[in-house]
Amino acid sequence: MNALPQFKLTGVALPKDALKMLDEVCEHFVEHAEVRRTENAATLTSEIGTADMRLDGGRLLIDLACPSDETLQMSRTVIAEHLFYFAGEDPLELTWSEPATRSRLANLHEVTVVSAEDVTPHMRRVIFACTDVKPFIGEGMHVRLLVPPKGRTPVWPGLRDDGRIAWPEGEDALLVRVYTIRAVNAERGELSVDFLQHPLPGVATPGADFARDAQPGDRLALLGPGGGDLPQAETIFLAGDESALPAIARIAAEAPEGTRMQAIIEVADAAEEQPLPTTGTLDIRWLHRASYPAGNKNMLAQTVIEALAAVDEEAFVWVACEREDVRLVRAFLKGRGHDRTRTYAAWYWERDNA
Repeated sequence: MNALPQFKLTGVALPKDALKMLDEVCEHFVEHAEVRRTENAATLTSEIGTADMRLDGGRLLIDLACPSDETLQMSRTVIAEHLFYFAGEDPLELTWSEPATRSRLANLHEVTVVSAEDVTPHMRRVIFACTDVKPFIGEGMHVRLLVPPKGRTPVWPGLRDDGRIAWPEGEDALLVRVYTIRAVNAERGELSVDFLQHPLPGVATPGADFARDAQPGDRLALLGPGGGDLPQAETIFLAGDESALPAIARIAAEAPEGTRMQAIIEVADAAEEQPLPTTGTLDIRWLHRASYPAGNKNMLAQTVIEALAAVDEEAFVWVACEREDVRLVRAFLKGRGHDRTRTYAAWYWERDNA
């Protein structure tokens, strides 16, 4: 962090299984913060602050310390949202020393659709106009896309007392999906987001549907950015499927001149390949699922692990794809002792929930 924490907040979570909850927190946030874990406690440190968590009987005690009130509120919301996500259907009580009071989220940005076009048969790019694009330059790559119902004046979310986001309900309910900022055009005040058009029988694809039907002038909002910072290294190994392709493309595009990059990218077929311009050097290997043997489901992970065996230990390893594949790659990296500070391995979707 760049400044000493000055704003503090404490919380108490009462989950069904506090130890399991702490384990879930550490497994998830290891890709987004520095995580120091002991048997009954953990400290999460990131650019926006520090979260100390410790077990106390069946409770999970939380201490937040941040450099500003804005980052403190953002940290509380991140922690609260994830705790309730990890709890699932199990009961969870969460209270704070001070209730959340903001009526509008500090990191909510209203945007307007400028244009939409197909990049490949199954990847569609939507360009948004944004009054202030500075928060999206050089920061986390991911945002939550908030799409209001057609024909209604948008009602944006605020905060609950427990720090979670208070989403509009009923006729004002928003479509909420996580996406990657593909590119930022500071001169034009525009942001680009690529949407995978993935037709799966019987599976709803509301985010893809939005991109397909987007029209200039449509109003929506972006919540963020957060997570998935651009890696900083002279040598970068990149791997992922279509869900990670926008992030891989942005990393390549914003890598400093002279950066050496190797990428393994899985797509449906050759038609889904796309140019990835960069001022560095980029060696790409495309994998086509259409050519896989019947029943193979971990070809990407197997190919990545084979390639990683020859990757320099000083390289930054960035991997994002299906959950099981990511776990296989993580296990390999852990087994060979790859530096955790030079690794990003995050799952973007689950095969069983596809």
